[in-house]
Amino acid sequence: MVGKRLGDNYRIFIMECVVQGIVETQHVEALEILLQGLCGVHRERLRIHEMCLKSGPNLGLVASEVRLLCDLEQPEPAWTVKHVGGAMRGAGAEQISVLVRTMVESKASKNVLRVFYALGYKLDHELLRVGFAFHFQRGAQITITVSSVNKMLKLHATDEAVPVTPGIQLVEVTAPASSENYTEVVAAMSSFCEYLAPLLHLSKPGVSTGVVPTAAAAAASLMSDGGGVVPTAAAAAASLMSDGGGTTL
Repeated sequence: MVGKRLGDNYRIFIMECVVQGIVETQHVEALEILLQGLCGVHRERLRIHEMCLKSGPNLGLVASEVRLLCDLEQPEPAWTVKHVGGAMRGAGAEQISVLVRTMVESKASKNVLRVFYALGYKLDHELLRVGFAFHFQRGAQITITVSSVNKMLKLHATDEAVPVTPGIQLVEVTAPASSENYTEVVAAMSSFCEYLAPLLHLSKPGVSTGVVPTAAAAAASLMSDGGGVVPTAAAAAASLMSDGGGTTL
């Protein structure tokens, strides 16, 4: 079993597989066309206020870090608490291109920030992520998000947030897994990510890869062939395979 639910608000993913990359903002529309065709589902708008809290010295010898996520796209802001655990280690982990880590996630009330302050946690930093996401099944329950990462100039001032890296957006692909099936999930994610290779390179978080040299040609091919109409997965892939997409899919 990949995940475990306790009541309606609590879930545990024993493991989470994740890769990240960056794409220039000018190529985001082409990436969205490709993803729409590959995923076969409509995108969801994304506007997340993320606060990273770290425990104080009175909460144990090992430092603890949690993320509070507030979904600002909902009619009433919805809060989630997320704790990301350690990454899988060993020879097996080094040989795969996907990071596998533990993760716990729970829904929370609007008073959650006050509760963590009372427990001794302190705000380390906060961000605003604005963009879109796709959720789909392709050998695994895959989620891909494309978002600009913005910093707040004043505490909690989301309306005054400014881009951390203007002209660049973060792309993240995640999928839940378990100790029994993570190799299959990694394979499914790796296979899917190959379709995106002409536009961006995806790797383990923290591994800087920069933008890919084929991005401009691949984006131009998608925009000209798509013509503003969402292509099928086959058409999207064929578009990249022709006209210098650069990577055989």
